[in-house]
Amino acid sequence: MNKEIKQLAIIGPTASGKTDLAIKTAKSIDAYILSIDSLSIYKEIDIVSAKPSKVEMQGIKHFGIDVLNPNEHFGVDILIDIYKEVKELCEKNKKNLIIVGGTSFYLKSLLNGLSILPHMNKKVKEKVTFKLKNLQKTYDDLLKIDPLYMSNINCSDAYRIEKALLIYEASGICASEWFKKNPPKPIIQNLDIYNIEVKRDILRQRIAKRTKQMLRLGLIDEVCLLEKKYTRLPNSMGAIGIVEVLQYLDGYTSKDEMIQNISTHTAQLAKRQDTFNRTQFENITSDSLKELEKLLT
Repeated sequence: MNKEIKQLAIIGPTASGKTDLAIKTAKSIDAYILSIDSLSIYKEIDIVSAKPSKVEMQGIKHFGIDVLNPNEHFGVDILIDIYKEVKELCEKNKKNLIIVGGTSFYLKSLLNGLSILPHMNKKVKEKVTFKLKNLQKTYDDLLKIDPLYMSNINCSDAYRIEKALLIYEASGICASEWFKKNPPKPIIQNLDIYNIEVKRDILRQRIAKRTKQMLRLGLIDEVCLLEKKYTRLPNSMGAIGIVEVLQYLDGYTSKDEMIQNISTHTAQLAKRQDTFNRTQFENITSDSLKELEKLLT
């Protein structure tokens, strides 16, 4: 029988020091690290995502990094599958697990879980594939059937439109009704969460410094290569850091304006992350990086 592993999560706004704290803690408690960052999951998006390098990982095994191509869909369902695989590996190798990242929505989803989906046979899948050839009509039809669910979905979001249609064709009831009858079950229970608090002015300074460092590391070249290979259509190309560089390349802003825009938008993101972290979790310990380091290592 596998021994129950210790699991904890480290969250905090962008540029708060999560990566360093996670690595120090992993060394202290003999753990693997699972990243729950919405950009680090993608290969080739390295500078924009500020993902740790091999040297910065210091030999600690990381998961959830460089898993998908930038034009592939990433959602909670994929993250849950990755988490289950990593937890199983931790149990097998007698390692603890640290979950770390700025996209705390994904952590919330791991705690809450996802609803099960109806069984989908080959006939249902073929019918759905045929209907999706006319995405706009399919969206309009689903909007009439299930306005509650579809009003939160963009008419060009092929992944979520397909999911809603699969549920309807397989179960005979709309997605909102299906999820009501099949509520989600938690994936992780009793997780200790540590939230890094940083004064806003200090965080803004760190963000400005990191933005300039990203530029020195080749941010513009990275975005050029991503655009050339994947175009601007994938969701990942709408990330902070990519959008502002594309605006600069299009001639809408100067380089200095681009740098300022990245810093400003990142600071705005950090503020939203901080609010989410403080209000959405139980069993949470919030303190400065220095104090959390004393507590965890």
